[in-house]
This record gives sequence, structure tokens and C-alpha cells, in this order.
Amino acid sequence: MPLHLTKVAFGAASVEALAARLEQRGREGPVFLTTRYLPKRHEEIAGPVGVEGSLFWIIKHQLIARSPILSFGEAEGGRVAIHIDPRAILVQARPKRAHQGWRYLEGADAPVDLGDGAGGVEALPPALVGRLAELALI
Repeated sequence: MPLHLTKVAFGAASVEALAARLEQRGREGPVFLTTRYLPKRHEEIAGPVGVEGSLFWIIKHQLIARSPILSFGEAEGGRVAIHIDPRAILVQARPKRAHQGWRYLEGADAPVDLGDGAGGVEALPPALVGRLAELALI
């Protein structure tokens, strides 16, 4: 079971804003976040293909979407780059307190994707999904 990371989607007021930002960055080149230190458990996160971890995004104190983590690399200034897929895959919303930086999330504790038999929720606009999650309806 893969290991994941959680991170606050700083500056994104909604899932729609996060998805647009990731999509825009994806057009400009590889999408990555920088951090000061390489996660000690990075090998568990960047596991074999199909078992790799994801970066789960926190918006308004809820885990709401995820982006698969592709790899770890070097960034400017001796920092570490976390390369992610530019997609924001909607997940079943789950309360999560905001925090600075990133935190680990065990695979067993990760919310499931909304596209996995969620009754067509993946076809809804991200803004509507975000609002329904805020109301704890999905």
C-alpha cells in the first residue's frame, strides 16, 4: 500500500482554482513543488509504477483532491523538487486540519477517488463538487 503526502493548497480558494492552476503550470512545463528536505520515507512514496503515492490537497480544512507524485529531484538552492502529475483527481472529501509544509498519509487512511463508483460525481463541475463537500453531502 503506498504512502502519500498532504499539503495545503495555498492560494487556492476552491478545487476549480487548484485544477486551473495545475493545468496552467502543466502547459508551461513539469509541475513540481519545492521543499527544504527530502522526505525520509520518499522511497515508499515513489514506489513502483501503479503503486506510487499522491499529494493530497487540503482546501478549507478538507482533503479534496490528489495529484500523483511522479518523482523526487533537485531544485535550485539545494532544495528538493516533488514532481507531480498536473491533474487534480477529486477524492471523497475528508476533514483535515491545515498544517505547514507536508505531512505523511498512510495508504489505508487515504480517501478514495470520486471516480471509483461514486455514482457519476466525477462528471460534476469541480466547483459544485467542492461546494457539496463543504456541506458534507459527498
